[in-house]
Amino acid sequence: MLNVLQLIPTLDRSGAEKQMVLLASGLPRDRFRVEVAALTRLGPLEGELRASSVPVTLIGKRAKVDPLALLRLKRWMSARRFDVVQTWIFAANTYGRVAARWAGVPIVITAEMAVDLWKGRKDLAIDRRLARWCDRVVGNSHAVVDFYRKAGIPDDRLAMIPSGIGPKEPPSDDPAATRAELGVPVDAPLALFAGRLAHQKGVDDLLAALDLLQHVQPNLHTWIVGDGPLREQLEATTEAFQMTHRVRFLGHRDDVPRLLAAADLLVLPSLYEGLPNVVLEAMRFRKPVVATAAPGTTEVVADGETGLLVPVRDRPALAQAIRRVAADPELAKRLGEAGRARVDAEFRAETMIERFATLYETLAQTKGLPNTMRPSALT
Repeated sequence: MLNVLQLIPTLDRSGAEKQMVLLASGLPRDRFRVEVAALTRLGPLEGELRASSVPVTLIGKRAKVDPLALLRLKRWMSARRFDVVQTWIFAANTYGRVAARWAGVPIVITAEMAVDLWKGRKDLAIDRRLARWCDRVVGNSHAVVDFYRKAGIPDDRLAMIPSGIGPKEPPSDDPAATRAELGVPVDAPLALFAGRLAHQKGVDDLLAALDLLQHVQPNLHTWIVGDGPLREQLEATTEAFQMTHRVRFLGHRDDVPRLLAAADLLVLPSLYEGLPNVVLEAMRFRKPVVATAAPGTTEVVADGETGLLVPVRDRPALAQAIRRVAADPELAKRLGEAGRARVDAEFRAETMIERFATLYETLAQTKGLPNTMRPSALT
């Protein structure tokens, strides 16, 4: 049995965090003992982990550069004597790989979940250096793997394991009641965006597209779920476009599945992605997807089959695609059914979990680790 740590900055409800929880909760308990550590803070996903009997620890990083947090993490890893440490997202990828090397962890894996175009030369230099201190950098799409290959990560360090979606169905809440609660008529077309309100997600393009639709699709309503550094600016844009009666910013929500079930379509106007979790969720709920042909998104949304794709930053094309789906229930149904079939066939959580499990055990065998948990402070 291998002793495994999943390290991530927070336990917020975002794509990487949800994938980590699926993995930590789903790894077979007869083969792995799993713990989770949050580098910076806990969050709403802590409850799901504890409900699955996964221990959760807060490291408590308090600043962008926090040597004391790095030292605490190293000492804690040493005390727990993990066989495998898997890190998620840049801060945890950086602190986790350094601490794991200092602690002598035999197997170190880094999960990369997006084509991180935000990274500058310094960030990519850190990634290249720390790739020497881990066994695999695992991308969740071919686009992510290609990005890190071009950034200088050697091929023998790279692997691809697609994200997965659990076997959940839409909640039993009445969609009409959900709409009424938030002021949307039951017969009005309703689009949903869910994600961080940051440059990557292209929400400014969505608002411009909605402005173009005001006169040709005046009954269209849109919910924007999430928060981030651009929220105030985006709300000001919505007010300037005189769309506040049809575009609502709902902030962070713990009931996104309920909102998604009440919507007619999902819109994702991102500039880049990895393999977007929210798209998998929408397709699982048989919701048609309108998205930009961003790296990563194109690996799950097939244009005209499971959704509609438009060029990145093409606002008129985005408006046209939203209108096409909103005005054609038969098209929306066909896209939604095909999307559900594709996620069931290609993006199941069980497949993702087993691929990581096999990777852990293959590396353990290569390194000569016994198939039992090493003596540790666990007892």
